[in-house]
Amino acid sequence: MGGRGRAGQGVPGRGRRAGPPLTVGPGLTAGVAGAAPVAVPVAARGAALSPQPWAARSAAAPPGPPRCPAAPPPSPAGERPGRNGGGKGRGRDPRSRGATRSLPACCRCRAGPLAVVGRRCSLYPRGAACGATTEPGDDAEAARSRDAEGRWEVAGSPPSPPPPQPHVPAVPGGDPRLLARRSSPSLGPRIHGAPCSPVQRALLALALPLEMLQALKGRMLRAMREGLSRQTHARATVRMLPTYICSTPDGTEKGDILVVELGHNYIQTVWVNLLGDGNQNPRMTEKIFDMPEDIKQGKGEMLFDFIAQCVYQFLKDIGNPQQHIPLGFIFPFSCRKQQLDKAELISWSKGFSCSDMEGKDVVQLLQSCINKQEIYHVEVVALINDTVGTMMTCSIEGKPCEVALTVGSGTNSCFMIPAQLVEMAEETSRRMCVNTEWGCFGDDGTLSDVFTSYDQSVDHESSNPGERRFEKLVSSLYLGEITRHVLIGLTAEKALFIGNDITVLKTKGALKTQQVLGIISKEDGMIEARMVLEALGLQPSEQDCCRVQQICRAVVSRAAALCAAGLAAILSYMCQAQELEMLLVNVGVDGDLYRGYSRFKEILQSVTGMLSPECMATFLPLVGSTGRGAAIITAVALRLVAKRQEVDKMLAPLRLSRADLQRVQALMRQEMELGLLKENNGNTSLRMLPTYVRNTPDGTERGEFLALDLGGTNFRVLVVRVAEDIRITSEIYIIPTAVTQGTGEALFDHIIDCMRDFQMKQDLKDQVLPLGFTFSFPCQQLGLNKAVLLSWTKGFNASGCVGQDVVQLLQEAAQRKNFGLNVVAVVNDTVGTMMSCAYDDPKCEIGLIVGTGTNACYMEEMRNVGSVEGEEGLMCINMEWGAFGDNGCLENIFTDFDLMVDKTTINVGRQRFEKLISGMYLGEIVRHILLAMMDKQLLFCGKPCPQLQTKDIFKTKFLSTIEIDGLALSQVQRILQNLELQPSFEDSALVREVCETVSLRAAQLCGAGMAAVVEKMWDNRGLDRMAVTVGADGTLYKMHPHFSQRLKQTVEDLAPNCTVTFLRSEDGSGKGAALVAAVAWRTAEPPSPQ
Repeated sequence: MGGRGRAGQGVPGRGRRAGPPLTVGPGLTAGVAGAAPVAVPVAARGAALSPQPWAARSAAAPPGPPRCPAAPPPSPAGERPGRNGGGKGRGRDPRSRGATRSLPACCRCRAGPLAVVGRRCSLYPRGAACGATTEPGDDAEAARSRDAEGRWEVAGSPPSPPPPQPHVPAVPGGDPRLLARRSSPSLGPRIHGAPCSPVQRALLALALPLEMLQALKGRMLRAMREGLSRQTHARATVRMLPTYICSTPDGTEKGDILVVELGHNYIQTVWVNLLGDGNQNPRMTEKIFDMPEDIKQGKGEMLFDFIAQCVYQFLKDIGNPQQHIPLGFIFPFSCRKQQLDKAELISWSKGFSCSDMEGKDVVQLLQSCINKQEIYHVEVVALINDTVGTMMTCSIEGKPCEVALTVGSGTNSCFMIPAQLVEMAEETSRRMCVNTEWGCFGDDGTLSDVFTSYDQSVDHESSNPGERRFEKLVSSLYLGEITRHVLIGLTAEKALFIGNDITVLKTKGALKTQQVLGIISKEDGMIEARMVLEALGLQPSEQDCCRVQQICRAVVSRAAALCAAGLAAILSYMCQAQELEMLLVNVGVDGDLYRGYSRFKEILQSVTGMLSPECMATFLPLVGSTGRGAAIITAVALRLVAKRQEVDKMLAPLRLSRADLQRVQALMRQEMELGLLKENNGNTSLRMLPTYVRNTPDGTERGEFLALDLGGTNFRVLVVRVAEDIRITSEIYIIPTAVTQGTGEALFDHIIDCMRDFQMKQDLKDQVLPLGFTFSFPCQQLGLNKAVLLSWTKGFNASGCVGQDVVQLLQEAAQRKNFGLNVVAVVNDTVGTMMSCAYDDPKCEIGLIVGTGTNACYMEEMRNVGSVEGEEGLMCINMEWGAFGDNGCLENIFTDFDLMVDKTTINVGRQRFEKLISGMYLGEIVRHILLAMMDKQLLFCGKPCPQLQTKDIFKTKFLSTIEIDGLALSQVQRILQNLELQPSFEDSALVREVCETVSLRAAQLCGAGMAAVVEKMWDNRGLDRMAVTVGADGTLYKMHPHFSQRLKQTVEDLAPNCTVTFLRSEDGSGKGAALVAAVAWRTAEPPSPQ
């Protein structure tokens, strides 16, 4: 076909949906004589195929062979031909029973479909040789499918404007009206009430209505999903086999590759030199070796020995290159692959039936036979089937091909989808090419309503009855046989070759598919038909030749429509998987049917468009052989292996072993012990600060409590009512920048003003309630309600506060403002988290925060707290573990990327553990890794990405989003595109891997630290086994899809003597502070109000 036009257009273009040939009026078709009998109900197609106006007949019709001089002239412009082609009936609605219809061309003159219902072909008078009548009930009429009103239409013809039509469900059995016609062989189909002739019945049996094709598409989709699912894969007929090809070419592939292709009756060897120029001009040397027929039926070892001998001879012919030679093997049979170079044969097809092969590794067999030829420098790197080779060959730089279809001696398809959808594959982080093996579609009976008696005869005579039934409907290995059986059947009914001896026609293989294509493809197809039939010893009449041509068209056109239904299923699946409104995709196509018959292309493209209107496909026919594609796949595999080695080398320092985590756990335990000593002389990086919180809630707490949560420029005031349950009312207040940067008096006066406003709104004006104060800045706590500020952070710099007791500063402000205040406790957010969760779970004795920063606290035995007097009971210790490693004990854990991040912070060399695991820094670690990968041309093809040079441009929230299970790579791609990056799918997969590596390390390090805490508590209490709960909070812990689970798994692994439960905290800094006050109020006489 010369070009592809957009939907509804006949102008050559780049789009896929070329629509039907140009129309000359409703129900008439111009351009291709004898439209294929793929029946499409008019109403079902709707506006997808808009009819051209009647007046456009002469202008729209393309130039063609001279019109038959005996044919009636076309109607004048603007006039509608009636029942008699003009005159009586002129102007009748073309939807009426006698309207003009799309009929095959006159068999001899091929003048186009100008005959009308009720008239004989004007070239031949009644009784003449042709006898091709066009009365109702004519053979051509049988190529139609009747709609709800009894009208008939041929696929590819534009519809007449339809009246409203009742819905016909696309049930698994197909159109019930069609089934009714097919299921009454004694009566046979009827057209306009008249019985069909044998030829009509044959054509109708081969016709496929659009609703049937839609149903077939749905069945194919279901079969594909069964093949992808691990649960249903074993019974699936469409096997959806993973190919472990996870990348399309990027144009940088280069080097010498040897390709070996196992063809139908040959071995092709190709030496390919890729130049890294976008694979546009590879240098290729090839040689074809004829394969003896007996090898296809012999032992498997004989076949592979023969292939290895061909390789040996070919290398000898091109000068015996001695360097390491990677080999790509094109093996066009069903295989179960575990990786690119490991594939077990499932079954033979295409006339092969070598013994002792099924279930064996094809790559290993070939490598073994090559080694027997003593050409040890040849290594089989990749096994590819011909369909995947087509996809890769059709890929060009910047325009990758992601779908391929082959329709030749066999048929198959493949396409790229996110690997996580391929449940049978171990690789799930990237995309993967799936080999559908759709030739077996229908082996479970799904196609029983499509299979005709002719197809059944072909199936029975095949070497694998009941298997590969879809392939037997569409591949060139069988179309000649289907046609032959149709002709045998019609001869038996005395509709063809009357008086002829058809003994030769009954011989299997007597009619070849190439002959069928010649009959319908050549301008002198009638002459070709006569020559083919006479070569079979027949003496066909003109009518015989005409009807044989019709049968040939019907068989091949049905194959094209069936392929279109399968392809439409693939395109719709890809569109759904990527959650796209419109899929734009390139489809590589190969096979002698596609190449050899232009009408096959037209039907494939137009029917695919009708069945998958949400997809826009550009069809790319294969140019040359699949050898280039196989070489490209092999080169891609080599490139990916080299790339994988570089990536693994770069990420290796961030991938911690169990031994690494055990060392971190031991170091944390050691630092904890030192920090608890009364005099630690600064030898430890953990401060282990006592909080003076001696008890956790026991459920008996009652009353109303205030809470104040100050940790940033927004702060909250809360009233917490503790009874059988807890009720919280709160309000957020803003602290102006002028106040945070002003004096301490102004800051605390502002806080008191806000508290007064809140109490008035809550009708608490005259009450002095116990107050828990969450103060999330570094403090040295000297008592439960006494904490000295060590330094401001988070943008605060109020003067006169550092070194002062923050509770005293708040109470002084209350006195200035004449405001009653009773501060019972001052805590940090980690202690508040523990207390909040302990109210719900009495076993909660540990608090953990992993958000912008990180910290932990736990209940320690008083006897171990050297800085506080007393031996009995427990005390909550604020570990301030973000500083773990500041003394250099974690130097072997820090990577170059961590050091780069540290150097750009405002506290270089401090809070080093926090810089490994908290949300403030993980995005920056990822950014530095991505920059290093770009420098080594592992990402974005080494192209500069200025945006990635910007500090903090890659937020930690991107890690949380990118790592969501089931997130398609296309969505990862969009996230990166929002950063003005231009990632390929391969880039997106690598970015996801980097994010997973960084977040996994963070969770594991956090888990190692937590394991040290719970193991110390277990040692303290001398229990065989301890159960404890950790109250956890923080955006990274809560929002990252895998952080909490990975943390839990690490703790379970490193602290096997403890059962650790993690409980998510809700409002630890507010509710928790009030509960600290409530516990203090319960356990001690409260101090008098100030």
